[in-house]
Amino acid sequence: MESRIMTALGDRVLELGPKPGTDSPYKHFKLTRDEGGVAWLLFDRADASANTLSSDVMEEFDAVLAAIETERPAGLVIRSAKPSGFIAGADVNEFRGVSDPDMVVTRIRAAHAVVDHLEALKLPTVAVIHGFCLGGGLEVALACQSRIAIDGARFGFPEVMLGLHPGLGGTARFTALVNPTQSMALMLTGRTIDARRAKSLGLVDAVTQERHVQGAVKDALFGRLKRARPGLLTRAANFGPVRGLLAKRMRAEAAKAASREHYPAPYALIDLWETHGGSKAAMLKAEQASFAKLMVTPTAQNLIRVFFLREQMKKAAGSGNTIKHVHVIGAGAMGGDIAAWVAGQGLRVSLADMKAEPIAGGIKRAAELYGKIIRKPTDVRDALDRLIPDMDGEGVRNADLIIEAVPERLELKQKVYAGIEPRMKPGAILATNTSSIPLQDLRTTLARPGRLVGLHFFNPVSRLQLVEVVNHDGNDQEVLKEALAFVGAIDRLPLSVKSSPGFLVNRALTPYMLEAMVMLDEKIDQRLIDAAAEQFGMPMGPIELADQVGLDICLDVGDMLRTKFGDLLPPTPAWLRDKVAKGELGRKTGKGFYTWKDGKAEKAPLPETGPRVTDQMIDRLSLPMSNVCVACLREGIVDDADAVDGAMIFGTGYAPFRGGPLNYARTRGVENVVSTLRGLAERFGGRFAPDPGWDSLQ
Repeated sequence: MESRIMTALGDRVLELGPKPGTDSPYKHFKLTRDEGGVAWLLFDRADASANTLSSDVMEEFDAVLAAIETERPAGLVIRSAKPSGFIAGADVNEFRGVSDPDMVVTRIRAAHAVVDHLEALKLPTVAVIHGFCLGGGLEVALACQSRIAIDGARFGFPEVMLGLHPGLGGTARFTALVNPTQSMALMLTGRTIDARRAKSLGLVDAVTQERHVQGAVKDALFGRLKRARPGLLTRAANFGPVRGLLAKRMRAEAAKAASREHYPAPYALIDLWETHGGSKAAMLKAEQASFAKLMVTPTAQNLIRVFFLREQMKKAAGSGNTIKHVHVIGAGAMGGDIAAWVAGQGLRVSLADMKAEPIAGGIKRAAELYGKIIRKPTDVRDALDRLIPDMDGEGVRNADLIIEAVPERLELKQKVYAGIEPRMKPGAILATNTSSIPLQDLRTTLARPGRLVGLHFFNPVSRLQLVEVVNHDGNDQEVLKEALAFVGAIDRLPLSVKSSPGFLVNRALTPYMLEAMVMLDEKIDQRLIDAAAEQFGMPMGPIELADQVGLDICLDVGDMLRTKFGDLLPPTPAWLRDKVAKGELGRKTGKGFYTWKDGKAEKAPLPETGPRVTDQMIDRLSLPMSNVCVACLREGIVDDADAVDGAMIFGTGYAPFRGGPLNYARTRGVENVVSTLRGLAERFGGRFAPDPGWDSLQ
């Protein structure tokens, strides 16, 4: 169905100007004229579902602009022929692996010249924008004299997510047009905005519907459309002394999010604007050098790597999802949030529990989540309609997929299976959200063990993109294929893992959290331990993470993994068991290691004088993660090193700018990591012993 709509939309988009001929001399563009002598340029990158700007596309774009200059039409309209949107940005492929800033400057200078060429045309130019208009796409639109957005279009500069700032003139043109307090904020965060917001900021001149495009274009070309122009406040904010004050404030904000050392791009952008913001020509020139310098940093190269890891994991999901109705058993924190997420992605979900309160809590949290992530109130209502409270568990009979999310006890889970398996329809899949129990143990009481898979989501479900798709040696291959496609269909990234205690992510995270408990035993301040992990680049320290996950769950997972891996794990201190017995479980009870208020840990700042973070602390926390990842590769739990890195980044928030635990080890040097682990093993015990798999890590 979706593809038919897309095809129809594609045809409709093409009809919005004059119908192009089939004999275009260009590979990526179609150029035609309407009765009024206006040129319509349709951008349709060959062999791609979205328009991106590669070197050969830019070269051809320049040739098209030269032809337009010669022909002198009455005006130029630029549109995309892709249903997905206008232009999704630069072709990131061309940035991979570059190490010479001079080469980047040469390439970026050539691309700048094309965008400058468009801006300098001596005729009215209009960009008509539908769908996504991001990064380089928005920079092309900014070089046109007018911009018309189709309702529903989205605009943004996501470059900061790749460790960069805009590089095709966007820093200069955007801050000159839109008040820098807003334009800089959008570039510094990478957030996108909708067409209406873009209009209110002065980024676009008009927002219209497809059917009114022709009229809006005529208004723009013949001067009847009121163009957005920079106001007094925009000019004032770009004035030298004001820039200095605003830049200082922006740096303070950036520092709250990330350090200059780990993420240099936001700071480079602020420096660029503070130094050159009063002069468009100077800023355009300085942008090229600043962009090139960022491009060759390890941060940018690793974040570009992460971009491709995400694409690779999306591909692993495959297509052809057949699951329409999901039944979730257990409406606690995980089960309720899984149900909410899946219903928010367009599938029908029935949510069952023994008691009514958890179901009501799950639906309340779903309503809060939809309020934040879904834009239209009618879509929020539809999502809530798809989430069905099911006290009697009737949904089992019709569900294509049943997800069990009851507490981590083998007997309890098997009891649930015994009650539901006879009622499942033929062909339905049974999935468990277990975080650590091997499927070989769970399947022993099932009549059809081949239909059991693991779908291990991570907390918080709405933020962490990873789902471990756990298989065992008795699996039906078709079931696994369907499970992977389902994960892709709900906008999550699947990782195929073999069933083994803790799978990949929890097995790698457990030594990180338990080592922190040992350090507490050594009387190291819990805030200092968290600070060491954050200094390495983790999104939160292990103590805060343990509170977030729940100390009872940490204890269960630690105990379960210790039965398998014994001394490879740090011992669990007795006081942690006492804490759990007292009901101090962390965030969910309001008290764990920290006191929690409104979902946030209350932390007093560390004293100015006193112990500081050391390299050894960082190594004790971070290197065991790399060591376990190597072990999982060697044991065949996961069969691809890139997928391991992707899983740790998307499932735990592992420092993205380091490119994952294996990439970090390679960058640091495998020999250095192995000898550091040996040194730690001599000092602190055998749990740090390097895994034999390091020998084969290339």
